[in-house]
Formats: sequence, C-alpha cells, structure tokens
Amino acid sequence: MAIPRIVIVGGGAGGLALATRLGRTLGKKKRAEVVLLDRNATHVWKPLLHELATGVLNSSMDEVDYRGHSSTHHYRYQRGSLNGLDREQKVIHLAPILTEDGEEVLPARELHYDYLVLALGSVSNDFGTEGVAEHCHFIDSPQQAKAFQRDMINTFLRYTDPKLRQHTQLTIGIVGGGATGVELSAELLDASRLLNAYGVTALDHQTISVHLIEAAPRLLPALSERISQTVQQELDNMGVSVHVNTSIQQAQKYQLVTGDGEIIKTDLNVWAAGIKAPPFLAELGLTANNKNQIKVTQTLQSVDDPHIFAMGDCASCPQGEESTVPPRAQAAHQQAKLLAKNLVNILNSKPLIEFTYRDHGSLVSLARYDAVGNLMRSSASRGLFLEGWLARQCYASLYRMHQLSIHGAPKTGLTWLVDKLNRYLKPRMKLH
Repeated sequence: MAIPRIVIVGGGAGGLALATRLGRTLGKKKRAEVVLLDRNATHVWKPLLHELATGVLNSSMDEVDYRGHSSTHHYRYQRGSLNGLDREQKVIHLAPILTEDGEEVLPARELHYDYLVLALGSVSNDFGTEGVAEHCHFIDSPQQAKAFQRDMINTFLRYTDPKLRQHTQLTIGIVGGGATGVELSAELLDASRLLNAYGVTALDHQTISVHLIEAAPRLLPALSERISQTVQQELDNMGVSVHVNTSIQQAQKYQLVTGDGEIIKTDLNVWAAGIKAPPFLAELGLTANNKNQIKVTQTLQSVDDPHIFAMGDCASCPQGEESTVPPRAQAAHQQAKLLAKNLVNILNSKPLIEFTYRDHGSLVSLARYDAVGNLMRSSASRGLFLEGWLARQCYASLYRMHQLSIHGAPKTGLTWLVDKLNRYLKPRMKLH
C-alpha cells in the first residue's frame, strides 16, 4: 500500500518549518512522503530581505539550500512553480522551468498529492498605482532584493568622484511605513556610511536623503502608538524625512507624485506599501478574498476542500468574529507547528486542532545597533516595551529561533559561532 504524499508549495519561513517537522515525524519513519515545492533553489528568511537589499546580509552565507536541507531532514525537494490545480484528480500543474535565456530545462509537469499545503507567502500590493511596476523596486524575494542592491551600488558609484556629481544629494524614496519600509530606511543610512568608508562613494550619510512615505496617519499602523512614535523619533534623529497622511498617485522615473500633487525627486524608488497573496491563487478554483488569500477554517483547511490547507500570508484564517490572523512571521511559525500536528492527527484518525493566534509582541530593527518593540504581549497586557541595544539583541534572537526550527540546536550553535567569526574576517557588507 502506497504511503500518503503531502505536498507543501512554498519554502518560506512557514513552509520550510513545516516540511522540516513533517520530515522528522513522518518522512523519517516512512509514514508519509513529504514534498516541498519552490521556484527557488535556496531559502532566505523573509524578514531579513531588507538587509539583503542593502548588502548587510550576504545571501551566500545565510541562505539554506533546499536539496541539501531535504536530504538531512527526510523530505523531498522539487523545484517548480504552481500554475494549476485539479482537485478531482488531486494533481497540481507545474510550469516549465526555463533558463534566463528562455530555454526549457524541465517541461510542464504534474504532481499528485493526497494532502496539499499552500504556503506561498505574500507580495507587495501596488493598488494599481500608475508607474509603480515600471519605476519602483519591490523587495518580496531574494532576487528582487539583490536587484535593488545592484542598482543601489551603481547609483552610489556615480558619486565616487565629487567633481562628477550631478546632484547635491542622492535621494531614495520608500513608499510604505510598515516594518519593511521602516527597517529599510534605517539600513540605507547605515549602508551609506559603510559605502563611504569602503570608498564606493564620495557621499557620506549627511548627503543621503531618504523619504519614507506612509498613507496612514502614523508609521507602523498595525503596531502600538508608543512603538510608532518612538520609531518616528528615532528616524527623525537619523535624518529620515517621514511623510505621513501622504498617498502616492503616480511613480515616474526619478520622482514620486503624491496625492496632493507634490513631486519628490528621487534617484531610487522602493514600493513596500501593503501586501497581497500572489494573484494566481485566486484562479485555482478555491474561495479567496480580495487580497487573493485562500479562505480557510480554524483548522487551516480550505473552506472548499478538506484535503487542501493554506497557511501564512497566503491564507485568510478567522480570528474572532470579524478579524483574521495578521500576516506576520510569528503567525506563520505558529501555524506550521499546529499544521504539523494536524497532519499527523489525520494519519492517526484523530480530530484536528483549531488554530488560535498568540501575539508575542513585535520588534522593529533600526540598523545594526538599535531596535524598538514589545514582548510578551497577551490579550490582557500590552507587554514589555523595549528599545536600544537590548531590543536589538531580542530582534537578532528571532532569526536564531527560525534557524532552530529548521536546523536544530547543534547546527544553529555552530552557525552562530561562524557568524561571530565572520564579523572579524569579512567586510561588514557585501560590495558586489
């Protein structure tokens, strides 16, 4: 009798953690075949993409190779992109894999499943704003982060010789005052100091202008007002120009046009405002909301099919009567943990557990030495407010917790040691 096949589509924080847990509990014992499908060959923790975009994070050292990881954690990795679903036959359709020149490496394929988990994360939502796709960088994937870093380095290189400057300042516009926009703005100013120190540019941080633009009345609207105010004060002290209650009606080459008609001249634009699930999810025949998120029950099963699950940013999971689970990394980790138990329960003919989101607090990084946030939140408490060095250490520990979930304690400990050594052996940022 063939063992059941569990297919996980998406190797982000939640998908990789789920594949690792199922590999240890089911794959190792040959109770199920666990397959992880992702279009990329490697994994980078998404909350660190802003560091990858500025060169602070070296992806060749921090990325996880799916093939190597799968061989030691008892699941199977397949490279590919989902582009269709046949629920009656329990088959997903995979797009062909092409080279950069458009040559076919692997043809279109089909992959059978007994249980399907959609963990495809989210992408930035440009809300149909004119010119954004053509003139703004997005930082939703390692490829996009690296593309921004290349463009950033080239832009700074134009200012290597002060005599060749065409502008008095290098200006970067960031649309979206959520965690990504806030963290990127701080990292950019820190990166400008390093680029000046390494001789990449003649500009110093005082001649770099960063505009952070948010449509809501304050930064970080999903977090507490105290965190928002503290973060804005820190950004003001760094020299970031913060614009709240400001929408963007059009993006053009080298400038952004606000809803009031104001023009902000820029050398680089980044769009980090709002999120949505990948658009093709709404075309799979499953019930989705207006953000393309698959609607699921509290057991994380699709409302249309009990053999299909969705988790993380691509799922709309009820939380209370009128709200849903927020699209945050800690929610994806919690759902991965519960879903691993539920899939084991299915094979053991036990009832499924309903998901309850627990907000453990939020931390926002402000470059290498600072962070702001709160921890140990609950329904009855706003938690412990943190800022400064201690908050930064807590923020760094979140990545170590992610590494623990996918590597285990011994390898995570060794990785921590290697990272400490590389602080002395390697440049403080990737310069190519």
